[in-house]
Amino acid sequence: MNIAVLCGGISNERDVSLSTGSGVAKALRERGHNVVLMDLYFGCEEPYDDPKELFARPRENDAVYRVAERTPDLEQIRAMRRQDNDSLMGDNVLEICRAADITFLALHGEEGENGKLQAALDIAGIKYTGSGYLGSAIAMNKGLSKMIFREEGIPTAPALKLKKGCTPYERIGFPCVVKPCSGGSSVGTSVVQSAQEYDAAVETAFRYENEVLVEQYIKGRELQVGVLDGKAMPVIEIVPKQGFYDYQTKYQAGLAEEICPAPISREDTLRIQKLAEQVYRALMIEAYCRIDFIMAEDEEKTLYCLEANTLPGMTPTSLIPQMAAVEGVSFGELCEKIIQVSLEKYES
Repeated sequence: MNIAVLCGGISNERDVSLSTGSGVAKALRERGHNVVLMDLYFGCEEPYDDPKELFARPRENDAVYRVAERTPDLEQIRAMRRQDNDSLMGDNVLEICRAADITFLALHGEEGENGKLQAALDIAGIKYTGSGYLGSAIAMNKGLSKMIFREEGIPTAPALKLKKGCTPYERIGFPCVVKPCSGGSSVGTSVVQSAQEYDAAVETAFRYENEVLVEQYIKGRELQVGVLDGKAMPVIEIVPKQGFYDYQTKYQAGLAEEICPAPISREDTLRIQKLAEQVYRALMIEAYCRIDFIMAEDEEKTLYCLEANTLPGMTPTSLIPQMAAVEGVSFGELCEKIIQVSLEKYES
């Protein structure tokens, strides 16, 4: 199969995307597929007469890209680009994706997950992995997702939404979590313990976008579960060694313990898996996703849904691949399964 893998882009999660893209491309090549790995923002500068030629060319399987400790300097990235325009897509991206049997979206962050790219690919008649434009847009906006959670009876932490410039900033009580409304990888996120920390945390989140979510902090166990083709995968528990599960803790080895399957009862496992499948349907997600929960420390062990990620990290050591491994599915097989269930969208 000829597969274009799109990664990179111009979001704060660019490095994570490069890691996902290089890992997916490597795994698919090892399974006999012809793969062109492209940076969404820079495009392809490799010369060709027919884009299909690119898939037949022999390519070295490079090592998986390592995520740096800090988010990338996006102004520096923009300065490296040869194209003199503001397009999110680099040269030849659509043409090469159109020549592929399917495009594997290995993008993270707003520019790749908020539905705009998915809509552009739909208009161009290009098949791609993951959710369509509507499910992507809904899940990316945490404020909108919470409205749907409440409507569907899905438990979620109380929250309020702030808009940039509307001061003084409304408060929800302490401790609370302050985060960009449509961000990912915990970029710009703070756990706030007191009023003295609050305004600074809000301003930090506003550096990344113009809407901020302020959410009641729920003390408990952080549990995550993947959903593939509508069916829940094994549950994983995240135990940071210090602080909370922020950008650095997520992507630097040894800063958090990831336990799969999570050491919880069968009853609790089935409960969270059922809820994850409900979230998948409620947000109109397709193909696959990862859904994040907190299990509170109260007597009922109440589950609170935090958010859904329609393009979760897909490096060989990411959470979804760990869940698949518990079921005896290798990373390469998982990538092929995502392609398979994504292609089914186009058969109806």
